[in-house]
Amino acid sequence: MTLSHGRPYLAIPGPSVMPDRVLAAMQRPAPNIYTGALHEMTETLFPDLRRVAGTAHHAAIYISNGHGVWEAALLNLLARGDRVLALVTGHFGRTFAATARALGAEVELIESDGAGPVDPARLEDRLRSDPGHEIRAVIACHVDTASTARADMAAYRAAIDACGHPAVLVADCIASMGCDRFEMDAMGVDVAITASQKGLMTPPGLGFLFFNECAAEARKRADMVTPYWDWTPRATPDLYYQYFAGTAPTHHLYALRAALDLIVEEGLENVWQRHARLAEAIWAAVAQWGREGEMRLGVRAAGDRSHAVTSIHLGAPDADRLRAWCEAETGVTFGIGLGRTPPEGWFRIGHMGHVNAHMVLGALGVIEAGLAALAIPHASGGVTAAARTLATA
Repeated sequence: MTLSHGRPYLAIPGPSVMPDRVLAAMQRPAPNIYTGALHEMTETLFPDLRRVAGTAHHAAIYISNGHGVWEAALLNLLARGDRVLALVTGHFGRTFAATARALGAEVELIESDGAGPVDPARLEDRLRSDPGHEIRAVIACHVDTASTARADMAAYRAAIDACGHPAVLVADCIASMGCDRFEMDAMGVDVAITASQKGLMTPPGLGFLFFNECAAEARKRADMVTPYWDWTPRATPDLYYQYFAGTAPTHHLYALRAALDLIVEEGLENVWQRHARLAEAIWAAVAQWGREGEMRLGVRAAGDRSHAVTSIHLGAPDADRLRAWCEAETGVTFGIGLGRTPPEGWFRIGHMGHVNAHMVLGALGVIEAGLAALAIPHASGGVTAAARTLATA
């Protein structure tokens, strides 16, 4: 006998929980892709996508995951042999950089220890040593989904501007958009990318790319872009099929429309505040449990932590034991450790998108039960600390 029967809870950092309205929106016959209601609905997506990204500039949709829009951004910005500076805070920052290298760019890394973002002063120092402006792009994860460190994109823009460098600033917002505050134009980001399966509460399969005029100018000298990844016809199509370089991802678009409706109805500021408060409750629980034993948060400073996903150190093999117990005995699945040493000493809680207080408190209650059942050293009272945080925030 287990207590896992009932609705399971996938508390991983994507795919996130999909709202019933999103699931229901997909339950329909295939539409006419040539004219009519589908075309009209698609046009309504772009203003709301720009609102979520905080930009008045161009938006493009790809049938892809996040790795696909990594390639889209790089192919539209770079010529072969161009130098890219990658600000790396974890596994996905390294993978983004490796993608640029595989596409033919010369890639240089500035890495943090994963417990916080790259210091903007290190970026400024490196750019000041590049008087010939060989560095064409600076790429960074706004939130690295593995380390869960959040970067200050506005500070990176200030560092670039302080030395008058023309490098394009590219932000991977796959884990953060619709969860952590991100305002592309206000933060001075030239290209932002995200995907459908996290804060946008839509099944995996759509990638989104936003770019400004500075990036559009860089596109003119790019020599690696292929027809499918070219952002120009997608952002300024003459015909409907150019939005998607072929057949539209029809049912994903219906799901996205429903998800954007939910964000608009709640209000983006409220969405950000909800994620912040729920994240603070998780941090309070971990801090309390960690008064005894090995448990601790992966990111040191609260201001550097994601509001969408939290990385937690518990030690090997206890982290994997805890995850296995929670899934088998209670039906709650937590994320694996990625990019940490050793990875089996870590786990992650996804708290992005369609998540509320009782879901987070329930997940924390499951963790506390698992710690007790497995006799993993910890201080009691983590759930109480989380509840008090939500009651007083």
